[in-house]
Amino acid sequence: MPPVRTPAGEARMPEAASRQIIQKIDALTEATGRITSWCNILLMIVVCLVVLLRYGFNIGSIALQEAATWIHALIFMTATAWTLKHNGHVRVDIFYQRFTQKGQAWVNLLGSLFLLIPVCLFILWISFDYVAQSWAVQERSQDPGGLAAIYLLKSLIPVMACTLFLQGLAECLRNILVLTDKASTKGGQPA
Repeated sequence: MPPVRTPAGEARMPEAASRQIIQKIDALTEATGRITSWCNILLMIVVCLVVLLRYGFNIGSIALQEAATWIHALIFMTATAWTLKHNGHVRVDIFYQRFTQKGQAWVNLLGSLFLLIPVCLFILWISFDYVAQSWAVQERSQDPGGLAAIYLLKSLIPVMACTLFLQGLAECLRNILVLTDKASTKGGQPA
């Protein structure tokens, strides 16, 4: 799609295309978040089962203990983009809350462009060989009775980087819309 020239002569992505990209990324993030939320119940069941078996029946299961760790990792790695979308990440809020809507959009945009997106790209780049080596050897647990297919668990690292990158892109576009007076924020989160 060719860029649209504004009266000042600067090229920018059409507003409708930006909104469509934001909407699709947000839909993916929401779907991932909904699916991930069910893993919390699964984690609770597995942990209760580990405790019940160990202290109630004196039975230990390395596979069950590892399953709890895997589910926790799955929740953490797949919920990062959803957390960003819902403004649930850690923010040192000394000045931000006092900024105007456009000031907050500037902070969010610059933070995404210079911190979030580069970190996501770095994680994706640095994890590629790590995950590829794990897949190459079909890595499994070193503990007897542990879970196989650790390479699947390690594959969550680039998945997290990709989903967080996409949500970061959506947040950049959302903040650009705020800065160009094409959108407003609701509760600190650009609409």
